Amino acid sequence: MRDTLIRANPRRASPKTSRPQLIRAATITVLLAFVLFGLPQLLSLYYIDTMTQVAVYSMVTLALGVLVGRVGLVSLGQVAVLAIGAWVAARLLFATAQPYPVILLEAGLITMVAGMVTGLPALRLRGLYLALITLMLAGAITVVLATVNFPNGGHGFLGYNGSLVHIPPIRRPSVAGTDPAFFRYAVIVAILMFLLVLAHIKTKPGRAWAAIRQSEPAALAAGINTTLYKLWALALASFITGVAGGVLAGAVHYLYSIGFPTQDSITLLAVTLMGGAYSMWGAVVAALLYQFLPALLNNWGVSADWLIILFGVGVLQVLTTAPAGLADQVPRDLKRLARLLRSPRRTT
Repeated sequence: MRDTLIRANPRRASPKTSRPQLIRAATITVLLAFVLFGLPQLLSLYYIDTMTQVAVYSMVTLALGVLVGRVGLVSLGQVAVLAIGAWVAARLLFATAQPYPVILLEAGLITMVAGMVTGLPALRLRGLYLALITLMLAGAITVVLATVNFPNGGHGFLGYNGSLVHIPPIRRPSVAGTDPAFFRYAVIVAILMFLLVLAHIKTKPGRAWAAIRQSEPAALAAGINTTLYKLWALALASFITGVAGGVLAGAVHYLYSIGFPTQDSITLLAVTLMGGAYSMWGAVVAALLYQFLPALLNNWGVSADWLIILFGVGVLQVLTTAPAGLADQVPRDLKRLARLLRSPRRTT
């Protein structure tokens, strides 16, 4: 009878159903407030720079998660897309006096167009074939960027001058000149990108992506334009990665092609799968694995090269026992452990 009354009067059920959502929203708000205002007070400049990189690469892994987890498109060219966004942002920052947010938007849009143009021929491919094509495209883009070099304040279209002795740093926004302030700036930009993806997931594109991931023939039979929505996902991922490249340009001050090796795209895919390609929290976990863990090992005097072995084992573990990644597995394991601790001991 009670269930019947609840179904008949949904207003009575709404407070109970919305309470977990309110608790979750309050928890996320408190966590973000701590990250923005409390964390910079506790960390040294070394770890503040590291956490800025975590904020940048959380956007990159978020974009990769859209392709891999939401649509089922395996991309190995994300580092090259990041390099394009960083190159465009650096050129605009040197050549113009536009506000930093405008340049981030322009870098995202230009990278989006470049990503769509390079990825459009590969949209008919899936699985290993798509991965190989995107990896080769990433290698080609990396070679081009290594040839033309990143802008360093020179004149002309490329903005590179090899004769410069004192290379000017890439400027930051006036409100975020110091490292702690720029860390907060990067976190705010990352939050906006996460909200952008969330808006897509909760609406028609997200439902179309889920249908394509489950079965592309079934999605076609249901009347879904799979080419359009795959191209939409590619455009969104390229835009987010381009914005991340713009933030990265301001974070590091100086850009070099050696900082964007093609093989890092493989590592990015590995940590994205480990963190959780199907979860937005997985993007944060992946960024921590990719940037914070190596910085921690380097600070302890341990070579970060050992992480290649760890990531390999982690990907194997994800593929065999935890396809949803650490973002899903760790909370479930903690709940299971809490239940075991609360349950009374069985006596024989």
